[in-house]
Amino acid sequence: MDILNKEKLKQVLERWKGHPSITDLFERFDKLQTYTKKKFEKKPKYELFELHDIDSTEDPVRPELNLAFRIDHNRKIFGLKDEVGDICAIMCFAFTNEVPKTVEEMDELSKGVQGNIAIAYTVWAKKRGGGKHMVNEVYKMVKSSNRLNRLVTLSPLTEMARRFHIKNGAKELQVNETTQNFEYDIALEDWEKALEKAKRFFKIG
Repeated sequence: MDILNKEKLKQVLERWKGHPSITDLFERFDKLQTYTKKKFEKKPKYELFELHDIDSTEDPVRPELNLAFRIDHNRKIFGLKDEVGDICAIMCFAFTNEVPKTVEEMDELSKGVQGNIAIAYTVWAKKRGGGKHMVNEVYKMVKSSNRLNRLVTLSPLTEMARRFHIKNGAKELQVNETTQNFEYDIALEDWEKALEKAKRFFKIG
């Protein structure tokens, strides 16, 4: 048996050429392929990691806070790497048990305690769209944490800061004399609560 007969294959393709059902099939396939490419494009991957050294003067929000302040006590700096390995955003945190209204208050509240509120007091993008992706990744980090139960900002009293956080899903918590606080709701959704109950019942994870 001739498995690969080019002449016979050519004859079959010639007979099929222009056949309504075959033409229609290929047209449908092309449309489906175009649709799937649009709908199922590969999402960019981001990696959240802790930073121990940054140039604090790059911070457009609070450049006056030096590196020692940002990593002292219960404070951390997080960077976000994109899929090509570049740092596309930076966010600084203090961990407290109360919501501060000033940087000085945050300084005191974060001393000597392992707080369960993540206070994001500055964020800036190094690449376009980095700030938004940083918020998304931090949100997931806090939501999956066993210790942290709130994600709150200590933002400057500017319309730009307000628009940024509201646009990214936060709610205005309070407006202070020189700052404003926004909160990202990290409460489990109904389906997540049901999943947690199921895990406990079946002793999974």
